[in-house]
Amino acid sequence: MMNRRSLLLASAALTFGVGLSGFPAIAQEATPAGEAAGVFEMVLGNPDSKVEVIEYASFTCPHCAAFAQNQFVSIKANYIDTGLIKFVYRDVYFDRFGLWAAMIARCGNNTDRFFGLTEMLYEQQRDWLEGGDPATIASNLKTMGKVAGLDDAAIEACTTDAAYAQGLVDWYTKNAERDEITSTPSFLINGAKYTNMAYEDFAAILDAELAK
Repeated sequence: MMNRRSLLLASAALTFGVGLSGFPAIAQEATPAGEAAGVFEMVLGNPDSKVEVIEYASFTCPHCAAFAQNQFVSIKANYIDTGLIKFVYRDVYFDRFGLWAAMIARCGNNTDRFFGLTEMLYEQQRDWLEGGDPATIASNLKTMGKVAGLDDAAIEACTTDAAYAQGLVDWYTKNAERDEITSTPSFLINGAKYTNMAYEDFAAILDAELAK
């Protein structure tokens, strides 16, 4: 099922908007699954921490938006910004609009911009997805990219790299199959998988791992 989905998403990436293909991205840390296509991990916090949290999330997932605007705010303030944990954000592409949003967020080789756009995409999720029309959604995403500081040339470059779009889909598929990701948001905390949870439960797990 995951392989079939990846093929459908790859096709969707090549029909972004009106004749557009996909968006590129570069962060700080390359992954073996995607480095050939230029796909990098998006990382916050302390890269040397003994506690690693990996979030799998989709920009079109309402539960992910709720997590981003609630639990994550406290996790960032209390564990990421203080250097206690390493936090890795991994895109999940359950639909083509989530893939497109990730391509916009990753455009421009700027981790800070990625996480700034991530916040914006979740805060305005209902607005940019409203109506479900692909051309309108593509236009909304490009507008958000401009608000975040991308110019027309950068967006054009990001939206014409079909190989990168395919690389993102391949990278997502390998990660999701290996870690058995079937819903979002999902989390790996030092390798153990968890579903969405309240901040208090999340903090208790982090505290226990930090105390080891």
